[in-house]
Amino acid sequence: MDHEHLRDLFAGMPRLSIRRMFGGVGLYSDGVVFALGAFDEIWIKVDAEVQPLFEQAGSRPFRYRGKNRDVQLPYWSLPDAALDDPDEALKWGRLGLAASLRAPKRASKAKRSRKSAPQPA
Repeated sequence: MDHEHLRDLFAGMPRLSIRRMFGGVGLYSDGVVFALGAFDEIWIKVDAEVQPLFEQAGSRPFRYRGKNRDVQLPYWSLPDAALDDPDEALKWGRLGLAASLRAPKRASKAKRSRKSAPQPA
């Protein structure tokens, strides 16, 4: 995935950064992931509120085959109309950022490991 093209498409996102992850890249705005670049496609974060908009635009869910099952992540493809249109891409990127901000926060590794640590007798 060409970082320059991604920067051009999403230039309007506040404090845009691109980081490597899982063989692709993560796109972040103010430190919050809102999209992925993987398998030569751009995938935008969705939730129940925005997913119907992606469906109506002809997007596809991000699916892959895991060890024993199919896995679907909460990301949908950037609609074709936005692939070369920064204004359109920005609209979808903002929807992805909003979905990320609405998502429940995960406990940090330190908190998770502390919960599972044995308690003194």
